[in-house]
Amino acid sequence: MKIAFSPLTLALFLLLFTLPLCAQKQHPLEGRWDLEIQFMEKTAPSWLEVRHSGHETLVGRFVFAFGSARPIAEIETFGDKFTFTIPRQWEPEGSDMILHGELKDGIIEGTLIYTDGSIIPWTGKPVPKLAYVENPNWGKPIALFNGKDLDGWYLDSDQNEWSVENGILTNSKSGANLISNQKFTDFKLVTEFRYPEGSNSGIYLRGRYEVQIADNHGLEASDIYFGGIYGFLEPNENVAKPAGEWQRYEIEFIGSRVTIKANGKVIIHNQTIPGITGGALDSKEGEPGPIMIQGDHGPVEFRKFEVTTVK
Repeated sequence: MKIAFSPLTLALFLLLFTLPLCAQKQHPLEGRWDLEIQFMEKTAPSWLEVRHSGHETLVGRFVFAFGSARPIAEIETFGDKFTFTIPRQWEPEGSDMILHGELKDGIIEGTLIYTDGSIIPWTGKPVPKLAYVENPNWGKPIALFNGKDLDGWYLDSDQNEWSVENGILTNSKSGANLISNQKFTDFKLVTEFRYPEGSNSGIYLRGRYEVQIADNHGLEASDIYFGGIYGFLEPNENVAKPAGEWQRYEIEFIGSRVTIKANGKVIIHNQTIPGITGGALDSKEGEPGPIMIQGDHGPVEFRKFEVTTVK
């Protein structure tokens, strides 16, 4: 036997069914947070996202000082206090990491229990909203690499493996990261690079968001492979050439939105980068930042590094 519902009955049913969703209140902790952690005797950047799942469960993502964004299965709350557990990724062997925090006057703070049991203090502020400007008035390109030496760049450690030979900027093996003296807000970047078989590097936009460079030819696209925003944005296809061949990125970064053209194909189009990636210089997302070339992983070469800023 079929039961027929009048339009009014059906409308009331749908209203009652969706009412809990419409009436759902946002928890004050929900949102994205830029964290600073006192790790290894220095201030290290970190990031946290908290969002609703279902009726009352809070879930999220967490970025530590290194590694990719990690999912949080559940964030438990006790009034203004909260806690969650994160399995280790690239950390030393030991226990899972446990983060305890409290929301006070619009900021969060607390401690993180590291894999070795040490207790690390941290603080966090809401991620600022970055303005997006359509069709900005671009200036003239600036060559960040002059083809002669490291003028305009500095190193983040004494382990320098960078040199310039025959107009090519070369990182021969794992060592220091290379950071531009200039800082940028909105910009376009064109770079040409190559790497040997099995190598891994990256370019950090504003020193905070890594565009992955790695020998991933022939693999399925992934946010941790060639052309991805590490741990966050996956390219729509993997266009990596074989190791040893010159490759090209054309990157446009405005506000928090990025477009990446790799080897002539747009692989990420106008997508929002949710937060900083592991290995970032800092978590001050509202400020201009430099370009950083990852040198602490594998060998890589560059023959072009050109930036265009907004007038």
